[in-house]
Amino acid sequence: MTTLARRAVSRRQRPLWMLAPGGVLLLVVIVLPLAVAVLVSTLDLNQYTLRQWTDAPGVGLDNYVKAWQETALPHAIWVTVGYAVIVTVAAVPLGLVAALATQQRFAGRGLVRSAFLIPYVLPAFVVGTVWRTILLPSGPANGLLGEQYLWLNGPRAYWVLVLAQLWTSWPLLYLLALSGLQGINDDVHEAAALDGAEWWAKLRYVILPHLRGVLGLGMVIEFLHVLNSFTLPYVLFGVPAPHDVEVLPVLTYVESFQNFKFGLSAAMAVLSLVLVAIPLSVYLRAVRLNRDED
Repeated sequence: MTTLARRAVSRRQRPLWMLAPGGVLLLVVIVLPLAVAVLVSTLDLNQYTLRQWTDAPGVGLDNYVKAWQETALPHAIWVTVGYAVIVTVAAVPLGLVAALATQQRFAGRGLVRSAFLIPYVLPAFVVGTVWRTILLPSGPANGLLGEQYLWLNGPRAYWVLVLAQLWTSWPLLYLLALSGLQGINDDVHEAAALDGAEWWAKLRYVILPHLRGVLGLGMVIEFLHVLNSFTLPYVLFGVPAPHDVEVLPVLTYVESFQNFKFGLSAAMAVLSLVLVAIPLSVYLRAVRLNRDED
């Protein structure tokens, strides 16, 4: 092989070598743990067989059947998906309004923008502790209302979870909407002003179409983030969680680290992954269709 041919082969192979570190990282961080989780979900793994987990008896798909029939998994999925949808839908107008309010320059804009980010940058443990302190039977909420409401148990607990999660999640949509607004060319705003477009018409026909992709991505990220939220419900309600707020991540934790049913909890984790993959695949499909139309 001549020197010129060797150089041509080397140039063709160079991009593959550049992808090798990312491929190894993907294998170690994602593929191998996922393979182990799927394997564990097919084993009768508990506190008695954990030390020799490779020799644990296989049960096939029994853990998946037990997770669906013998645990609160269907209820946990219903609660988790329901409150994730509510939080995601409510976060969109909050984030959009905050972005529109802070887009133009005014005195103290930097301070207002920083204040809007406080709920997002606070650790979930801190947020859960603060909300739990406020809503205790002897906490400030009942003190202001003059009543002894049970905020952290019963039907009110569900809406407490929605409110606390919304408070800490909406700044993500605010950041994405703000970045999308800054990406709109000034000529577009000037053309709308020359056409005499009113504020509502400008928002509907100019701004929102430009933000469709950003808000769509933000809604998917927000939904997946809430769907996998563990720390906030765990700190806010403790374990075992009340029936109305028994979300899927906390239920998986209880089955694994309190009931020591590791095979069963691994099956729940795999089912959670399937649940997460559904909205993600729908979003990627929508993006692909939009690209094909363009």
